Amino acid sequence: MFWQGKRVFLTGHTGFKGAWLSQWLTYLGADVTGYALAPPTSPSLYALTEIDQRIHSHIADIRDLEALSRAMAGSRAEIAVHMAAQSLVRPSFADPVDTYETNIMGTVHFLEAVRRAPGVRAALVVTSDKCYQNDGEIHTELDPMGGRDPYSSSKGCAELVTAAYRDSFFGHGGIAVATARAGNVIGGGDWGTDRLIPDCIRALTMGEPVPVRNPHAIRPWQHVLDCLMGYLLLIEKLYTDGPACGGAYNFGPDAGKEHTAQWVAERVCAAWGRDASYTVAPEENAPPEAPVLRLNSTKARRELGWEPGLSVAQAIDWTVDWYRRYGRISPADLCEEQIRGYMEGHRGVS
Repeated sequence: MFWQGKRVFLTGHTGFKGAWLSQWLTYLGADVTGYALAPPTSPSLYALTEIDQRIHSHIADIRDLEALSRAMAGSRAEIAVHMAAQSLVRPSFADPVDTYETNIMGTVHFLEAVRRAPGVRAALVVTSDKCYQNDGEIHTELDPMGGRDPYSSSKGCAELVTAAYRDSFFGHGGIAVATARAGNVIGGGDWGTDRLIPDCIRALTMGEPVPVRNPHAIRPWQHVLDCLMGYLLLIEKLYTDGPACGGAYNFGPDAGKEHTAQWVAERVCAAWGRDASYTVAPEENAPPEAPVLRLNSTKARRELGWEPGLSVAQAIDWTVDWYRRYGRISPADLCEEQIRGYMEGHRGVS
């Protein structure tokens, strides 16, 4: 059992993906310390699952280097995972300074804290599929960084910062460092704004048509558990094999299995039933978004043995099922049930 008793320091544990990862790590028996701002939404998966009762939680700012360093050192972490971020494209137009401070300097602070913390053997920095200089092609890890908006460019910068730290400070220090670039993640417990699935659920719950802003936009949709499985497998490899396996890894659906936002909305409506429908709702003066994003995940498949455990259709069905049962079953139990079911069908972590 690799994760049993492992000390893990996780930034961004109050966010959607961070709360799911906290749930999974505690289920596996890890000793988790979280560091993040208060939950970004209300309700939030973090609060509803009461995960703070099962981990050591620090509510603090990633931009505070000294507080971060003290928390990480005090956790005696063996593994450090960086997920704290301003995670949305559209808000980055409203407050680009906060986006750059959080996503770039936050990454610098995380890596500095790793340098200062005794005992860290493996560190993972989570960025985004939007870090690439997007040309509509299927991106491999060797493609150049880019980004034409504040959020996307901040993620490209976070990748460059991590690579520089890895080459400058960690190559001979025994700390294995990697980055993870994942696609559009969906799953139960997400109440974020400007995200297709939460927008769908809010509209369906109120009996209203689902608004779809960019129906023809193609994204690498995947379930949060598929994404996190990739992170867990990568961290295990970093911890076991050392710095030689560091670098960047893509995690996304199989090539050719990406779907448009319209397809996803239609599938959500079908899974929900009740004659649900969607409507195209473009916004005036909306910030530009890339029409197509695709990832080549061959490296993760080859080196980690990772592959999606759920098709996109199954991911939507699991997500809708979570929201349908929310309110009748505790969110923590819902998450644990899906984690257990996922692991039974996709053995890979222990």
